[in-house]
Amino acid sequence: MPFAKLWMPRIGIGLSFVVAVVVISAQTKAEPAHAVFKDGQAQVVGTFSNSNEWIHESLWVETEFDSDHDGQRDRVHVDVTRQKQTETDGLRVPVIYESSPYFAGTGSGPGINWDVHQELGTDPTPRTFHPNIRFDPTRTRISSSLVGTWVPRGFAVVHSEAPGTGLSTGCPTVGGVPERYAPKAVIDWLNGRAKGFTTVNGQTQVFAKWCTGKVGMTGTSYNGTIPIAAATTGVKGLECIVPISPNTSYYHYYRSNGLVRSPGGYLGEDVDSLYDFIHSGDPARRDVANRLYRDGEFAKGQDRKTGDYNDFWAERDLLPFAKNIRCAVLICHGFNDWNVVPEHSTRISQAVKGRVPLIQYFHQGGHGGEPPMELMNKWFTRFLYDVKNGVEDGPKAYIVRESGPGATRRAGPPTPYADFPNPEAKPVDLFPSAGGRTAGGLSTTRLPKQGKEDLTDDVSFDAPTLAVAAESNHRLIYSAPELASPLHLSGTARVTLRLASSTPAANLSVYLVQLPWTRGPISTTNLITRGWADPQNYRSLRRGGDYHSKAPGVPLKPGEFVNLTFDLEPKDQIIPAGKRVALMILSSDRDFTLWPKPGTQLTVDLDSTRIQLPVVGGKAALEHAIPGSK
Repeated sequence: MPFAKLWMPRIGIGLSFVVAVVVISAQTKAEPAHAVFKDGQAQVVGTFSNSNEWIHESLWVETEFDSDHDGQRDRVHVDVTRQKQTETDGLRVPVIYESSPYFAGTGSGPGINWDVHQELGTDPTPRTFHPNIRFDPTRTRISSSLVGTWVPRGFAVVHSEAPGTGLSTGCPTVGGVPERYAPKAVIDWLNGRAKGFTTVNGQTQVFAKWCTGKVGMTGTSYNGTIPIAAATTGVKGLECIVPISPNTSYYHYYRSNGLVRSPGGYLGEDVDSLYDFIHSGDPARRDVANRLYRDGEFAKGQDRKTGDYNDFWAERDLLPFAKNIRCAVLICHGFNDWNVVPEHSTRISQAVKGRVPLIQYFHQGGHGGEPPMELMNKWFTRFLYDVKNGVEDGPKAYIVRESGPGATRRAGPPTPYADFPNPEAKPVDLFPSAGGRTAGGLSTTRLPKQGKEDLTDDVSFDAPTLAVAAESNHRLIYSAPELASPLHLSGTARVTLRLASSTPAANLSVYLVQLPWTRGPISTTNLITRGWADPQNYRSLRRGGDYHSKAPGVPLKPGEFVNLTFDLEPKDQIIPAGKRVALMILSSDRDFTLWPKPGTQLTVDLDSTRIQLPVVGGKAALEHAIPGSK
């Protein structure tokens, strides 16, 4: 938020100069040197607003771990921006804190990601390109983000660089334990429980006597992951977090239900290429980090051959540690974020619901997008200044609807709801009927003896092309009748399929779409939700829900049918009248999966296949919206 421009009198000479000085002095003297609140929100305070008077500090906080195994505890680089009154007047303020591996710069280039031209179940072609990120040892300021918004409102702002990035020591572990405990160390320092030093290797300490001990964290994407990571340590002093589009499991970021899957827009990215993207630390330490992590732990554990869940991925999953979260959570995500898919937020929300103050904010756009300033301000004001503004007592969910300002972007006036999923949503089963190469049916009644239908994998056809095709042997599509009135879905759709493959391994991609599919970018006008799974993991895919089975997948016996159930991505969407809800099944997904050679045939047993939709109002609402769905 830009600064409000302060009116300054034009200074002349003689009497007018004296008067101007007197007036300014009187105004300054009358200004409070403490936080001011109105309507439950922290207000801009004039005496906090002169950026030339702010105090900037750079320091290194000692952690509890030694990620590079050099016998010395890692130190993370930290900067502080605070009001001058914290030095001159004994003012103590709470902190808004952002941590990131990106602050010192990132690396990229052709070949940083894996080649997705890979036959399933085979070893991938090795990655050979590793960017060299420029290192600047003279940097003192880490970031200016958040400063202009929150320092004038009576909060100090703190930034830190993740281990192994920028001027922090140690190694990037990409979701490993150090990424949970590095921000904990900074919060401990703000509370007098950890040591901070004026230099990276020195012993001269610096203290945070100006801090009240109350800390709130925020950030987007990786920077939104770290607040949740810190919260899972249960660190005292972390009172609230506002994670935006957070990644809460690297397995769920790079895999889906046993399947190797790329994050949207970053085809072929994996945990080791992200490591290369952020590895901006001291070049003298990089070879050790590469040996320990990228070429050691990561190479051994990430497994692009099978895509299975294992101990490596379990360490990088925050859900098992969510039981330790004690702070208030305002979590934000876009329902059309196909980079960090929305399940990353909902899985944590469900884990903390009822235990801590929680609000979920969703919009219909893609990656990123903060909640409204008013909501964030009330959240930080309530939990960092203990102003009883009632923010936690109101609606538990805010959702930007599909039409109106900002709907398909990342901001707009949200609609309040009692919760997400909508408490009135009930699961409704829909069953396909024959004709999937053109458009089979989809209804609440299971019709007998619909038989089996097949598709042939060909990754050269992307999902939008298959959705608009009048006929195709590369996908199966089943459509409900046209909606006579809007249909509100809220929650997670779940698909159950019985299928056989002509080969021992196959990609499986499932879309819930709106027909007719509107050409152009994927958005709320054509896509509802989607999901992916590895049929080889059918033994673990029994009930849906969070996937974290360490049972390995097994090669399929060509022609033998297997049953599997898995969830699509969560959604809250109102499908307009005139559209048709349709289930589309395909194999390889050009924008997300590996690209095997065409030819694998998948056969779907329609009599044992269904999709369960979370319909607000349940079956009665669906049959009202689709009179011909019975």
